[in-house]
Amino acid sequence: MEKTQVAVIGGGPGGYAAAFRAADLGLQVTLIDTEKNPGGVCLYRGCIPSKALLHAAKLLNETREASAWGLHFDAPRIKIDQLRDWKNKVIHQLTGGLGTLTKQRKITYVQGFATFQNAHALSVKTADGETRQIAFEHAILASGSSPVKVPSLWIDSARLMDSTAALELRDIPKSLLVIGGGYIGLELGSAYAALGSRVTVVEMTDGLLPGADRDLVAILQKRIEKQFEAVLLKTKVLSLEEQRDSVKVLLEDKHGEQREEPFARVLMAVGRRPNSANLGLENTGVKVNGKGFVEVDLQRRTAEPSIFAIGDVAGEPMLAHKANHEAQIAAEVIAGHKAAYEPACIPAVVFTDPELAWVGITEAQAKAQGLDVDIAKFPWAASGRALTLDRPDGLTKLIADKSTKRILGVGLVGAGAGEMIAEGAHAIEMAALASDLQLTIHPHPTLSETLMEAAEQIYGSSTHLYRPKRK
Repeated sequence: MEKTQVAVIGGGPGGYAAAFRAADLGLQVTLIDTEKNPGGVCLYRGCIPSKALLHAAKLLNETREASAWGLHFDAPRIKIDQLRDWKNKVIHQLTGGLGTLTKQRKITYVQGFATFQNAHALSVKTADGETRQIAFEHAILASGSSPVKVPSLWIDSARLMDSTAALELRDIPKSLLVIGGGYIGLELGSAYAALGSRVTVVEMTDGLLPGADRDLVAILQKRIEKQFEAVLLKTKVLSLEEQRDSVKVLLEDKHGEQREEPFARVLMAVGRRPNSANLGLENTGVKVNGKGFVEVDLQRRTAEPSIFAIGDVAGEPMLAHKANHEAQIAAEVIAGHKAAYEPACIPAVVFTDPELAWVGITEAQAKAQGLDVDIAKFPWAASGRALTLDRPDGLTKLIADKSTKRILGVGLVGAGAGEMIAEGAHAIEMAALASDLQLTIHPHPTLSETLMEAAEQIYGSSTHLYRPKRK
């Protein structure tokens, strides 16, 4: 039986980060994943390939909109094979780099699927068909998550895709139905719409992106409705049936009226579930809750003292940067350091066009909790930089405690919002006041100035937006 101090199960942004940090702290590490190199869902089948396609989509949209500026382009010719190859090149470059970093840190990498035999031993079925037994002092479970498939709707058809299949970019369907108005469905729907598909999104609730503030979503939805064929809210998908050259979809609207529509392809994007099954956790003291998440404490330690869990399998939110932060904590605790997972906030970004991002408390949450807050909004129509980009369809929003002016939440919708939200996260982590943002000189002309001007509004009027004094 092989022996290691730390066994890490899963090579995604949580797993490889945990392995790297543990190795940097002087521990002997074995990293186990089913892929040839680390990367996980994020690099192979999630964040990275989707952002590559969304960048291509943004470029396509800009060429179509540039005529308003006096710039005229011929209709773009999309070579799908070349686009797919470029997307795959990005994936291979990043995962190959992680493979190199793994070797440089002298981490033992095992390509295979691991199951727990007990609280200190793993059995690994390797890619070449062998079985390896690995004894460990501590293990970090970072097994990630998988797309949810609704059993009553799932059919065995190549025309029905989950997010993984959609990112393979096998072709550009003439029509695409996206089931689910969350961030995965909107991001992939936006990419396919830009590439030429007629996209319809169907959402059971009364709004897209449940959880985000409605005033931010409204700006995104206005543009989405122009890009997509249709946005169907309060609508259910009752059944799917494969036809010769399409999928027949039975829809039911909020009035209970039903209709059938054919689509060349259907994308099911109704969420993700934690990968906690079939791992042999029943052979340990690890506890799994009713939603499939592994229960952990502030140090990311499970009910089994030798086993830690991080990332998607350890609870919401299922975000790569949350997993990466948890990885540092778990590795440091195993190395004997004093560490705990206690972030003040975790930013969320939807990489549509425009991007939507938020961090901390939302306005809806503040109202639900009965908090007394000040809310400041700066429309990007008053931003010089936004106008030079011809993207005034943006909004910057601050939520601050009414008495102390401490920043509790930040929301952004607009071009590049995902790059700007980190300033809001930093402000919340540092317990900054609105005056800290107000008095921080921001470069001009930039979109980041909108944060400064929103902060100015907490105390009155901002430079480029007049608000009458409050009585």
